[in-house]
Amino acid sequence: MLKIKFIAFASLLLLMTSCATVMPDQVGVRRTFGRIGENVKPPGLVGFNPFTTRVVRVPIRTMNLAIVENLPSKEGLTIRSESSILYRIQSSSVPKILKETGMEFEEMLILPVFRSAASDICSKYDAKDMHSAKRAEIEEEIKKRLIEVCAPKGFIIEAVLLKSIVLPAGLSKSIEAKLEAEQDALRMQFVLDRQKQEAQRQIIDAEGAKEIARIQAEGKKNATIIDAEARARGNEIEAEGQKRANELVSLSLTPNVLKFKQIEAFQKLSTSPNTKTIITDGKTPIVNLLDNEGN
Repeated sequence: MLKIKFIAFASLLLLMTSCATVMPDQVGVRRTFGRIGENVKPPGLVGFNPFTTRVVRVPIRTMNLAIVENLPSKEGLTIRSESSILYRIQSSSVPKILKETGMEFEEMLILPVFRSAASDICSKYDAKDMHSAKRAEIEEEIKKRLIEVCAPKGFIIEAVLLKSIVLPAGLSKSIEAKLEAEQDALRMQFVLDRQKQEAQRQIIDAEGAKEIARIQAEGKKNATIIDAEARARGNEIEAEGQKRANELVSLSLTPNVLKFKQIEAFQKLSTSPNTKTIITDGKTPIVNLLDNEGN
């Protein structure tokens, strides 16, 4: 009975020691007698021979390698920098990395390449450039240098970040003074631009008012000319009408009509109660004039 228990315990112990758990952010590779297997095991349980084999777990998540480094500038100054390298490992390249670089890949590969690239690139820039928009340019150049060396070995460089730049005290003050002077100059330029724009606006307003006055004066002048022309045309039409009427009247006044009108006039005079003296040339007919007077 004791023998059976021993065998069961030994089997359970053997089973427990022959399995390894690979976490979700890792991959596993078997190492047998110092030789690295080519098959990469995904997260989960991995079986192996505990007497001859071990499972090497390698993280494949994004890693943050923090670095504190003194960087040279173009002026020969020493700039203290706190930087970060964001990188991860290609899962398919894990066997190659274990064979060529080993698990100490940060100290053996990434850090030396970064220090060399950062020193070489920062020495081409002035210290103030690390505080300006050129910081992103410096980061990108260091990243490219890291990719050139590390990508063929199975590393993916995601970003290089210069998080903190500490300049010498005297240089910091001079840079701050220069920045303040530049800001003052920009502020003065802004004020001058505003004044220039206001002057241009006033000129435009004055020119607009002048043009409006000119158009109004021209409109009044044109209206006066049109009114005068209309009046003259009206007079011409009226004179033409009067002339036409006179012509029509002249055409209608025949000798018989004139005699009839004379007779009507004498008849009206004869009926008047006032004393009248009528002088004629002897040709004007007088009809019932004396008779009407006698009555």
